[in-house]
Amino acid sequence: MILSIASGKGGTGKTTAAVNIAAALGSVQFIDCDVEEPDAHIFLKPKIETVKKVYTLVPKIDKSKCNFCSLCAEVCAFGAINVFKQTEADGAVLLLDNLCHGCGACAVFCPQKAISEDKKEIGVIESGRSGGINYHAAKLKIGDVKTAFLIKELKKNIDKNKTVILDCPPGTSCPMVAAVGGSDFCLLVTEPSPFGLNDLKLAVETVQKLGVKHGVFINRADASSHKIESYCRRENIEIVGSLGFDMDIAKKYSRGEIIAKEQKYKNIFLETAQKCAELCGKSL
Repeated sequence: MILSIASGKGGTGKTTAAVNIAAALGSVQFIDCDVEEPDAHIFLKPKIETVKKVYTLVPKIDKSKCNFCSLCAEVCAFGAINVFKQTEADGAVLLLDNLCHGCGACAVFCPQKAISEDKKEIGVIESGRSGGINYHAAKLKIGDVKTAFLIKELKKNIDKNKTVILDCPPGTSCPMVAAVGGSDFCLLVTEPSPFGLNDLKLAVETVQKLGVKHGVFINRADASSHKIESYCRRENIEIVGSLGFDMDIAKKYSRGEIIAKEQKYKNIFLETAQKCAELCGKSL
């Protein structure tokens, strides 16, 4: 089973659920897809064995061949190339490589063959182990914006013969979509607050459009959780688990500890994982 763990907003306890489910199950593959702010390593403390650089392709303009016809700018769907023709024989090409998606259309359509493609490093993928957990994470290069591309490269490490835990980026934008897409089940972590409920609704709408089966996990559950429970009943969404508001948990979290090492918490995360597997018809 490929289990993605996501949330409509940051700070709901998504990584708490992800690392503790992984720890409770033991022999799994864990992939930290929050490539802008990976933090699962704080809890899993993996031994990193390999670090691989990730590249994307960006156009490289040979001005000696370019006649500034602007066809490259016309075929670019992302506005990454701008051509300024000054005279019949001269001009300038402005490349905004942060907008470039590396699709290669400009190189294919250039009639003068003045465009080639050059590699640009966007980040690294780290792989290692934490006990029985096979660990993978990526770090986006500071200042780069190719978040979704890096997540897709990271997910190429998925081993479908294992139970896979994907710790997804917060929110409902492109990075979250890239991480959740293709998973068997998405566990949506929320909290009993107005923001938690509002952003849960956005997350539910997103995974429904992706066609991914899903359920809800309530973190820091208390008496005010009834609003989330009412919403889930109305929308026929299964609440597959919850973790109560507990100062002991908060203290352990602040020290980077795995709470699933205690049996009472381990049982919560084991039951949650089992319910996810049952709802999508997969085995752990």
